[in-house]
Amino acid sequence: MDCINSCISFYFVGIGGVSMSALAMLLFRRGKRVRGSDFAEGRYTRMLKEAGIPVTVGDEEEIFEDAVVYTGAIPDSHPQLAAARKAGKRLIARSELLGEIAKEYPQVLSVAGCHGKTTTSCMLAHIFRAANLPFTSHIGGEDETLGNFFSAGGETFITEACEFKRSFLALHSSVAVILSCDLDHTDCYRDEEDLFSAYLQFASQAKEVVVNADDVRARIIPHALSFGLYAGDVRAEKLSEDGERYAFTVVEGGNPVVRISLQAVGRVHVYNALAAYAASRLAGRTGEEIKRGLEQFRGVRRRFERVGTIGGVPVICDYAHHPREIAATLATAEKLCRGTVRVVFQPHTYTRTRDLMEEFCEVLGRAESPILYQTYSAREAFDPAGSAMMLTAHIKSARYVQSPRQLKRRLLEGLKGDDLVLVLGAGDIYDIACGIVEP
Repeated sequence: MDCINSCISFYFVGIGGVSMSALAMLLFRRGKRVRGSDFAEGRYTRMLKEAGIPVTVGDEEEIFEDAVVYTGAIPDSHPQLAAARKAGKRLIARSELLGEIAKEYPQVLSVAGCHGKTTTSCMLAHIFRAANLPFTSHIGGEDETLGNFFSAGGETFITEACEFKRSFLALHSSVAVILSCDLDHTDCYRDEEDLFSAYLQFASQAKEVVVNADDVRARIIPHALSFGLYAGDVRAEKLSEDGERYAFTVVEGGNPVVRISLQAVGRVHVYNALAAYAASRLAGRTGEEIKRGLEQFRGVRRRFERVGTIGGVPVICDYAHHPREIAATLATAEKLCRGTVRVVFQPHTYTRTRDLMEEFCEVLGRAESPILYQTYSAREAFDPAGSAMMLTAHIKSARYVQSPRQLKRRLLEGLKGDDLVLVLGAGDIYDIACGIVEP
């Protein structure tokens, strides 16, 4: 049943989330009555209020809307869901709503994979914008120019496709992108094979698929185009860099097509740009259109974002919360830093930290005296085996802190003028860092 047209009003539980707020805004722009709640005030709740959407901090006593939208991170026992269920309201999972919205667009471009979904989705949005084409984008992060939601028409829908609890299986795409198949979300996948089977199903639901040819798992998924630095149908050659901003020539089927100069910092963005290029080609865009869009892309908030200084030293925040992402971000920081990169990391969920403990120890152990902030639990109950304290115990030079005051004091110890502070994590560490820096 169409959960959009059959309902006039929607209530969002957890409306302050980046994806939930984007979906709430999309329905609001379509003339639906939208309201919601979240456990705390935040950037997206304020944005929604400014747009005219009522938001309550804390649980609402009564929900009178037709439908209640919730994320997979909210348990069935949540009091608002229990009350809505008892009252006979329609309960709609975030993934179900996203899937229904996507069905209304003739062309759907979806981006999946453990690393780079947000950046690649934003790059696609810029490509379609630069080509003056009607599109709507739903982003799991915030583009510096377009935000987490942008609407310029109903021809193409660009969206992230998240593998958490197999939510991306609600999507049926015109073009599906698979950036990587690294094991993540160990709380809902048994092992790598279980995760890979989900990616296979996601790909089977798409008309055409783009995969990373340099990823040992992704490249064996049936596809229309592949991309990579070392293999693939679409490749980057003649790389040059200036301050970790890369330029490269796109080679398609062995033929050089266009040269692109990226504004975003980091070699990893070359991969993201190649993925966006390949997907855009399948969607009918020309090399010149793609070049214009990619060169207009400036970056995403929380992706190697300078947020201020502390003790005169620049502070860079990045969303990296998986060992592979941390390694790539640390490598970029080390190339830009003339002194020492002072790493601050906040683990995100106990299960991920516990199950990838060895990998976290290896990559963080490369940093000089890393600071570990108390775990952001998200949806999980405390588990000492996956805590930041346990991770600290496994890394000889690491130090543990659990408050903004402790973090600032620890950072100021021994900082030198040529150092750089690199703050990593997908939890509230970004807001904590912003609260202790000098602008």
